[in-house]
This record gives sequence, C-alpha cells and structure tokens, in this order.
Amino acid sequence: METHNLRFKQVNKAAGELMSERKHVFSPISHTHPIAEETSLPLGWDYWEQYDRRFIEMCDEMYILMLDGWEDSIGVQAEIKIAKELGKKITYIDKLQNDFESVKKQPKSSFL
Repeated sequence: METHNLRFKQVNKAAGELMSERKHVFSPISHTHPIAEETSLPLGWDYWEQYDRRFIEMCDEMYILMLDGWEDSIGVQAEIKIAKELGKKITYIDKLQNDFESVKKQPKSSFL
C-alpha cells in the first residue's frame, strides 16, 4: 500500500477512535482530502490553509499523530505553526508508544 494511503487510513482510524469516545474531531486529511479528490479541488496547502486555519481557531487543542513523514509534511508543519500562533495546546501522539489512550480520556474538541 502506498505511504499516503496508509497514513490516510491510520489518521481515519485515530479520528474514529476519538469520535467513539464522544470527542468532536476535525481531521483535515479525513474531511477534505476525499472531497478534493472527488471534485478535482487542489490537494495542496495553498488552497486549504484558510479552511484549516478556521477549524484550528475553533478547536480546544491540536493532536499530532506522529506517523512516518509528519515532520516533513508542509501542511502539518503549517498547522502546528498556526496552532502555536493561536496559543492552542498541542499534543504529540506516538500511537506506537500507546500515547493515544491518554488522549482519548480528555474531554475536548480537537484538530487531528
């Protein structure tokens, strides 16, 4: 499986786990990527920046799922920068280290 599709599935699974705990989650890759592909919208950060910024503004905190390539992702790094500018709490989740269980217990709306 191609790396991009694997990350897409992993993020969707993590978002679903949080949603099953009654958390309000917005995940850009989960919510916008399929729409972009079906409608021929651009996939790049330049197009989605304002959209993601608005959702970051509404969230209580941001969770970063530390999957392969997250440190090199233009979008993820830009979203982190926006969250810091807005004073949002950022939680880094290494799912392989089971950090995810503690996040599921927090009662917040989040941007994943």
